Amino acid sequence: MQKHKRRAIVKLVLISIAIAIALFLALVPFNVPFTNYRYTSFAGRIKLAIDLKGGIYAVYDIADNEEDRTNLDSRLEGTVSRLYGMITSKGYMEATVSREGSTRVRVEVPDLQNPEELFEVIGEPAVLEFRIDGETVLTGDTIENAYASYSNESGYVVQLIFNSVGAKQFGDITTANVNKAMDIVVNDKVISSATISQAITNGKPVITGNFDYAQADKLANQIVSGAFDVKLQLIESSVVSPTLGANALTTSLIAGGIGILGIVIFLCVLYRTMGAMSSMSLLLFVALYLFFLWALPWVQLTLPGIAGIILSIGMAVDANIIIFERVKDEYRLGKSINASIAAGFKRALAAIIDSNVTTIIAAVILIALGTGSVRGFGLTWLIGVLISMFCSLVVTRGLLNTVLKINKTDAKLYNLKREDDVSEIPDDDNTKGSRPRGIFSLGKAVKNKFTRKKNTGSVNQ
Repeated sequence: MQKHKRRAIVKLVLISIAIAIALFLALVPFNVPFTNYRYTSFAGRIKLAIDLKGGIYAVYDIADNEEDRTNLDSRLEGTVSRLYGMITSKGYMEATVSREGSTRVRVEVPDLQNPEELFEVIGEPAVLEFRIDGETVLTGDTIENAYASYSNESGYVVQLIFNSVGAKQFGDITTANVNKAMDIVVNDKVISSATISQAITNGKPVITGNFDYAQADKLANQIVSGAFDVKLQLIESSVVSPTLGANALTTSLIAGGIGILGIVIFLCVLYRTMGAMSSMSLLLFVALYLFFLWALPWVQLTLPGIAGIILSIGMAVDANIIIFERVKDEYRLGKSINASIAAGFKRALAAIIDSNVTTIIAAVILIALGTGSVRGFGLTWLIGVLISMFCSLVVTRGLLNTVLKINKTDAKLYNLKREDDVSEIPDDDNTKGSRPRGIFSLGKAVKNKFTRKKNTGSVNQ
């Protein structure tokens, strides 16, 4: 017995050290000794949205002169995709482009130093036309991409990339018009004119025009904007100061830290050893939560997202309280500490899963149908709920199993009480088959119940 107790103590100490290290890595940046490398914590590497980091946002609607209204939804989705590709290709990797309502597109670029440049790029889409003898033979709606490039012969040029349809059309046009002049017209202004010396069938022509890099890059961006599936017009834009977001983030972190400390004190006072194990599980929850918020590429933390984090912490504690109250009820009925904890987890499992499944459904709906900060709230909430279920049903349970090997007879250690006239049921009667063995013990119990019912059925003669 002493050997098992020593092993349990060592195991508990090692788990505590591991949780402390995980929490340290999640929260604390530090300089790595004997190197020039500075480690950034998980929390410090989480991508922040515009409301926390500052930057710009712009809202676009379908232009009034957009005459073609067929397949508008799918075309708008294509526009969102192309607009996102254009912005991220310029280095704004944390930008978000999303639908807002049925006809609007919202663009957010955190930590942008020169917002006027981006407004100019997106807000002034160009209409590109290729003309021969003054007649438009091809427009830019089949262009897949455009970017500034450098040619030894012509200097800076604009490289065009047609899609498969545009490449074939452009190839047919140049094949049929060799030795003729082709004008490249942007917004009704001829910017380049050249003689078609040969057929261009690879779908990758270039625009020349004595550009410097800035002019070529600007024109390329305008061409991409003009090649959107639908025409957009800017209806709202603003620069968001990082000061408000920084203050909100700092305040939220302080409030979260105070809240977690208060929860730990509450759990330890009310449930003692069970509360201490739950607190360890809660600290691991925080470390895992910050890790996944950093590691998952589609997570961008918003101010409502922080609210989702705080709500998830509350739900994680709520699950533990449900379990511990069930443990208290079982102990009052006369069961031993070991059997009470096993039965408490088993009987609280269904209620915890039911409540969390409904929460997961709500979070998924927010992610699927919401936009912007609403989607950010739903995403952080969903991640938190999934991690909290794991910590409450697996981590807390494992920690308590370890503590039971150290002491399973002192009820005061677990703050368990029963009336003096209630006798303890012998372990042979209340612990057989009830010792916690995993999260699926309830399923096994249900299966056994139906098996017994089937085997004891009667047959009328």
